[in-house]
Amino acid sequence: MQLARVRGNVVASIKAAGLASHKLLLLEPVAAEAPMAEGGGSGSALYVAIDLAGAGVGEVVLVALGSAARVDADCGSAPTDAAVIAIVDSVQLDGRATFVKR
Repeated sequence: MQLARVRGNVVASIKAAGLASHKLLLLEPVAAEAPMAEGGGSGSALYVAIDLAGAGVGEVVLVALGSAARVDADCGSAPTDAAVIAIVDSVQLDGRATFVKR
């Protein structure tokens, strides 16, 4: 799993059957040390994930990757390798809060 920030949405009017009921989000990986830092925290490229948690633009989320992204009953038939599984309320690292949702 990894932390990411929702940067936008991806709209596709024609999708594979397993994706038909899922919203697609554009995500940027972030570092646990500074999840809200501009430019990501990890410098990695943006990627697309299905949304199982109802996340919105600007939120920090937890993402399941690889085969773990298809474990949820809702996405067993979805051709995906990334799924937003939680909206993060806070991140604590080495005894200090690096992120608190406002």
